[in-house]
Amino acid sequence: MGKRLTAVLVSLLIVSVAFSAPFFGSRKKKAPQAAAPIKIGAIFAVTGGAAFLGGPEARTAEMFVENLNKAGGIKGRPIQLIVRDSASTPAQAISLAKQLIDEEKVLAIIGPSTSGETMAIKNICQEGKTILLSCAAAEDIVNPVASYVFKTPQKDSDAVRRIYMVMKDLGISKVGVITSNDGFGIAGGKQLAAIAPEYGITIATSEVYDAKETSLQGVLTKVKGADVQAVINWSIVPAQSLAAKDMKQIGLNVPLFQSHGFGNIKYVQAGGEAAEGTIFPCGRLLVAESLPGNHPQKKVLMEYKREYEKRYKEDASTFGGHAYDALLVLTEAIKKAGSTDPEAVRTAIEGLQGVAGTGGLFNFSATDHNGLGLDAFEMLTVKNGKFAIYKPKK
Repeated sequence: MGKRLTAVLVSLLIVSVAFSAPFFGSRKKKAPQAAAPIKIGAIFAVTGGAAFLGGPEARTAEMFVENLNKAGGIKGRPIQLIVRDSASTPAQAISLAKQLIDEEKVLAIIGPSTSGETMAIKNICQEGKTILLSCAAAEDIVNPVASYVFKTPQKDSDAVRRIYMVMKDLGISKVGVITSNDGFGIAGGKQLAAIAPEYGITIATSEVYDAKETSLQGVLTKVKGADVQAVINWSIVPAQSLAAKDMKQIGLNVPLFQSHGFGNIKYVQAGGEAAEGTIFPCGRLLVAESLPGNHPQKKVLMEYKREYEKRYKEDASTFGGHAYDALLVLTEAIKKAGSTDPEAVRTAIEGLQGVAGTGGLFNFSATDHNGLGLDAFEMLTVKNGKFAIYKPKK
């Protein structure tokens, strides 16, 4: 009898476990959900006339975000980078900015690549309370200040001052100016004219050329007729590489100064031997190896340069560096704010101090949405077909 009872009890226990097993299984803890990504838009001129800017910027941005996400993102949240190609046109940039803001609901937009495109979307971002970190240089982007609009390239006015300082040391007082007819060229021309009196510089003639020009001999012939001591070419388009060759062709044998838009070795290569001796202000990326070991930018410059060139098999340029700096500033601000609230992040950017980027040490404020000063520039020259730190002749 005892054995029968035991057998029955065992059978009941087996049935009970069999029926309860699914229920035990249903109580298993769910896998933790992945943290929501932080959506950041990017508008770059990947194609079109400004692709020499937008290409390196897009590649740099993708590299930056990939590295950040591999390292765990920002407090466990990955960055979702949404890159759009403006095809180098302001109209396309406007359409893309609206789409990124209204449909994608991005926290911020990196770019655009050019000053004209940036000015076209500046008010759209401001009104949409979407942070804009432009990779374009014109000072008009941040002057006057718009609370949600920032830029990472150095100031036009500081580039002008560095050029005029060298001219003053060289005893140059009468110059000819040529500028491209795009946003960068127009803005630079205004700064050159406004600041010239501070340094005793007279602009004998100022000529404008089309951004798609294939010869600058026409405007340079006019400059030659003004009997100038030097030429300043303010441009960011490929046509600027024609200046040195065309000056040589027409026998205009005076120093050539370029803007900070000359920071791409391809321009030197296009200018050939005629480009030798060109003088221009630029960020330190192009001469990173020549900086002393304790320079506050050296580490970030060398790391960016090495990784970019290894990954993409092309020389790093200051243009890609502007995108690196834009993402660096944004991500540092998100960390500082401790949230992705646009107003909190915007305010955090204004409070960033001493951030070492490729363009300089960034020190933002409520009245300075560029964060860089005169010391962000190094005066460079072309020596033996390469960039070198300019050393004045004694």
